[in-house]
Amino acid sequence: MADTYDLVILGGGTGGYSCALRAAGLGLSVALVERDKVGGTCLHWGCVPTKAFLQSAEVASQTRDSAHYGVQSTFEGVDMERVLAYKQTVVDTNHKGLQGALKGRGVDVIAGTGHLADARTVVVDTDEGQRTVTGSRGVVLATGSAPRDVPIEGADRDGELVITSDEAMYLQRRPQRPIVLGASAVGVEFATVWNDWGAEQVTIVEMEDGLVPREDIDSQKQLAKDFKKAGIATRTGAKATRVEKGEGAVRVTIESDRGEEQLEGDLLMVAIGRRPVTEGMGFEEAGVTLDRGFVPVDDHLRTSLPGVYAVGDILPPPYLGLAHASFQEGLLVAEQVAGLPVHPIDTRAIPRVYYCHPEIGSVGWNEQELRAEGIDYDKTVFPLSHNSRAMMMRGTGHVKVLAGKDNGPVLGVHMVGPHATDLIAEGQLIYSWEALPTDVAELIHPHPSLSEAVGEAHLALAGRQLHG
Repeated sequence: MADTYDLVILGGGTGGYSCALRAAGLGLSVALVERDKVGGTCLHWGCVPTKAFLQSAEVASQTRDSAHYGVQSTFEGVDMERVLAYKQTVVDTNHKGLQGALKGRGVDVIAGTGHLADARTVVVDTDEGQRTVTGSRGVVLATGSAPRDVPIEGADRDGELVITSDEAMYLQRRPQRPIVLGASAVGVEFATVWNDWGAEQVTIVEMEDGLVPREDIDSQKQLAKDFKKAGIATRTGAKATRVEKGEGAVRVTIESDRGEEQLEGDLLMVAIGRRPVTEGMGFEEAGVTLDRGFVPVDDHLRTSLPGVYAVGDILPPPYLGLAHASFQEGLLVAEQVAGLPVHPIDTRAIPRVYYCHPEIGSVGWNEQELRAEGIDYDKTVFPLSHNSRAMMMRGTGHVKVLAGKDNGPVLGVHMVGPHATDLIAEGQLIYSWEALPTDVAELIHPHPSLSEAVGEAHLALAGRQLHG
């Protein structure tokens, strides 16, 4: 017999568990099907553990630079066993808390691999046998993503010489000459980690013409400048064509406008993005349309099959596949199923964040997009060299604001520098509320603080420039 719930959620990552917690909080009965660990990629292989690595890397970087601040210390290297233990403690603590939250709200977590049978039914293969669960009000698809492999000769993943971010989470050694294929978030973050840990040479290869290619052109240029200063080699506009493995070494052949080049390293990390996990899940057979593996939805996250919703990494562009976006997606679906009024998500208002050094945070339009669309705009770039708090931290970068012509609403906020991933939250508020530069110029930012740079950029656009 089928177990009946108000809502059945297939996948326990950020989108799935946020939907479960909100739905349960609204009084719905919820089954959450997860074949591995609740928390998904973000908690166990992505957002959380990589940021633990980056925290370790920041400590290493500050230790080497401590004399600048009058502190005598010596950097003696990285103890990978302890780094991995620290990372795992952070992950396990969060995992335990999440399990407690789900249990406390009465969510029935079913361990097993689920398949969609029809618009209301999920069949789960568990250790105890097959179990059928029914969602009387709906089913949510939240099956997440996995790293993409690169389809080039010799680049088959082996976990030692050719890896993805999944294997990097548990790598026992610190690579000395890693080659990173891809310069989006995963690529630039691991390049930062290994470089700050003291690798001899880190090299990034990116097919597009700049690092973090979907970001504002000035953010791309600033990151390239800082990476060069840090000793990270970059090859943009370059395509990897062949990988050769040797004894503890890899050789990667790349092609660019400069011709063919061979890079030597002790590890190749493939960081070219993630693919949706939808194959073999019964989606198409049940009537859910797929597009290149993604699940198309309307602006209320409804799939082509009535009563079935989708959230998280299985959504196609313009959804961004970011954990904080999937939280909001989960909330939207839960509230919709519960009968509450909901509003579509403005995908341009989703903050994009990169935790490399320097950090990058952005929201809204970038300058290339405004030009391509023929939108008239004003802009200002406030350098962090003019911010006293950033000076204390030896921080580089800027805050760039784009606004409609002649004091039109703010169209984009782009930050590069210390704590940009935290500061961009204010940028989201400014963009989402369609604030004018003159509106933001009236706000008072604490002094001395990094947030002053946000205020200064808007002061300049409002014709009230202070510093700089």
